[in-house]
Amino acid sequence: MGMKFSELKKHEPLQKVVAHSLEMALYQVSVIINNVEYYITEENGEFVKALSPLHIQKRFEKIAYAEMVLRHTSAYDEMCGQPEKTSSNLLEVPYGKNNLF
Repeated sequence: MGMKFSELKKHEPLQKVVAHSLEMALYQVSVIINNVEYYITEENGEFVKALSPLHIQKRFEKIAYAEMVLRHTSAYDEMCGQPEKTSSNLLEVPYGKNNLF
């Protein structure tokens, strides 16, 4: 599901802000509200993207949230000849509100 960035203030405080690490220097953002995850879009419908987690942190500086995490899932365990994946290798690292910008 998607939600426009401009609608986030109505749902404060957000349960969780998630910066999805897609590849080097490319991140997308989702938020969790009432245990439902929403990908955040700009007004034109494009996904909110950033070049670093700090850019996301700066974008959310005026929006209240309980926690912010960096989420990454590695594709490297899906290489040819490897056994089939039996569990997720999802990694979530907490960050946010560190005043680095």
